[in-house]
Amino acid sequence: MSTTTPQRSRRRTRFAATLTALVVPLAAMVGLASPAQAAPAATATYTKKSDWGSGFEGSWTIKNTGTTTLSSWTVEWDFPTGTKAGSAWDATLSSAGNHYTAKNLSWNGTLAPGASATFGFNGTGSGNPTGCKLNGGSCDGDTQPGDAAPSAPGTPVASNVTDTSARLTWSAATDDKGIKNYDVLRDGAKVATVTGLTYTDSSLTKGTSYSYAIQARDTADQTGPASGSVAVKTTGGGTDPGPGPGDQVKLGYFTNWGVYGRNYHVKNLVTSGSAAKITHINYAFGNVQGGKCTIGDAFADYDKAYTADQAVDGVADTWDQPLRGNFNQLRKLKAKYPHIKVIWSFGGWTWSGGFGDASKNPAAFADSCYQLVEDPRWADVFDGIDIDWEYPNACGLTCDTSGPAALGNLASALRTKFGANNLVTAAITADASDGGKIDSADYATAAKSFDWYNVMTYDFFGAWAAKGPTAPHSPLTSYPGIPQAGFNSAEAIAKLKAKGVPAKKLLLGIGFYGRGWTGVTQKEPGGTATGPAAGTYEQGIEDYKVLKAKCPANGTVAGTAYAHCGTDWWSYDTPATINSKMAWSKAQGLGGAFFWEFSGDTANGELVTAIDSGLK
Repeated sequence: MSTTTPQRSRRRTRFAATLTALVVPLAAMVGLASPAQAAPAATATYTKKSDWGSGFEGSWTIKNTGTTTLSSWTVEWDFPTGTKAGSAWDATLSSAGNHYTAKNLSWNGTLAPGASATFGFNGTGSGNPTGCKLNGGSCDGDTQPGDAAPSAPGTPVASNVTDTSARLTWSAATDDKGIKNYDVLRDGAKVATVTGLTYTDSSLTKGTSYSYAIQARDTADQTGPASGSVAVKTTGGGTDPGPGPGDQVKLGYFTNWGVYGRNYHVKNLVTSGSAAKITHINYAFGNVQGGKCTIGDAFADYDKAYTADQAVDGVADTWDQPLRGNFNQLRKLKAKYPHIKVIWSFGGWTWSGGFGDASKNPAAFADSCYQLVEDPRWADVFDGIDIDWEYPNACGLTCDTSGPAALGNLASALRTKFGANNLVTAAITADASDGGKIDSADYATAAKSFDWYNVMTYDFFGAWAAKGPTAPHSPLTSYPGIPQAGFNSAEAIAKLKAKGVPAKKLLLGIGFYGRGWTGVTQKEPGGTATGPAAGTYEQGIEDYKVLKAKCPANGTVAGTAYAHCGTDWWSYDTPATINSKMAWSKAQGLGGAFFWEFSGDTANGELVTAIDSGLK
């Protein structure tokens, strides 16, 4: 097997076809609307609510400023070349070249005097709208595109926190027409509207974590962007089942694409019992494009509406709430399990190609990542950033020549930007062969800026070598006949320690899946094959929860189970082998363990349970 092939499949399967099917061209959504009769006693105001580099969220607010009821509204505008509107909500949107027309839906067209309606859309590019028309007339009767929305208030500061209350104060927002009042948002939902710069929330539960942000409204009743978020945990309680700060890290990857074909959601962490047994979640993946951190899957990340039966707390999303999708469900999960820290992971096998550009200007990259991770809409959800660069100054899906120091430079910039109170981590290679990937980058220097490394001690061997020899994909140690020297966990950990990486900054990796071949007649490792075994989502790979029943383990090698059933040969970890690996990890003084990824486990989380019990 080429040393450039490990970790390929866990990064690649994103159900892109499913996502593509969700995208409908704007022109096909609705025919071009004709402007209605001009209504000068109304305004339309544009706000760019957020910008994540590769795209943005735009919003228009239509307000009836007259004395008679407005029966319908149509907003038109032009975008400059290079800026486009995409999917829209709360309006039918059509386009002809760079000209856009949005028309009310059946339920939000009638506006009484003083009433307003808002619709939004996702877009790409950096331009702003011009030539705004509302029902055929000027959007504000004077300037285009209308009265500016207020600025974001200052991030609230919490004080006087008790078992059931907390006091919040913030600095004022600004607006050209003046500020009318402020909405107080708790966990994304409005709980109060006040005219001053302080609010005391007295309806809280003891020992519970909350997130607060503030949103200003001007005298034209336009709302601006939300402030930054502050996390508040009330006193009392003491029922948190999670580990204390001195315990070992037990981290699992949650994939954003898992909500599609796998039908695996944040709620499954609760129903499986896994949430009480982990300490950290890596949310995978954000993309790396143009030297910046960007959104990976906007729909799954923050737009997908969850029904009550899918939601962590049994409460369905509403059409107008500020945050939905996985991010909101993770927020709810953290409210139930305050000990869990969530880290946003960027890169992975498919999206590591962008790190080369990022390394050319580490400070700019770090700033872009900070702005995205700390976006006010979800800043309280994330406790830091993880970069999964496969591989610095080496080859993965593509080859990188950024130099041995590039990872350390990137790590230093991220630590400087994110500060000491955020986690900064990285997933790294486990290739300990002579002159292999561990030798290609200065992991020791970079480790000074990282809290820990997730050492990917799996995917050493697999059916990319279609003819075999069969071998365990996650061997703990070497064994007679292993196909490649240096391809095992023990040698990877030893090499990183020898280079100066502290043992406490190394986490042992576990795969919640198996890799397999078919056309195999030999039960023991080292047999020949005719190709990859069949898998649910991809040839040669299958979840543990499937293999447990489909091809039960009937042997072990190098601390990993294997199974020969019919002509198929699989290797994977079981609760028993995981328990042994956790004992080895503790004996090595490692910082804990991590795994890829939650959806491969059984419905009752038996592999997570094995990691938890093995590290106690």
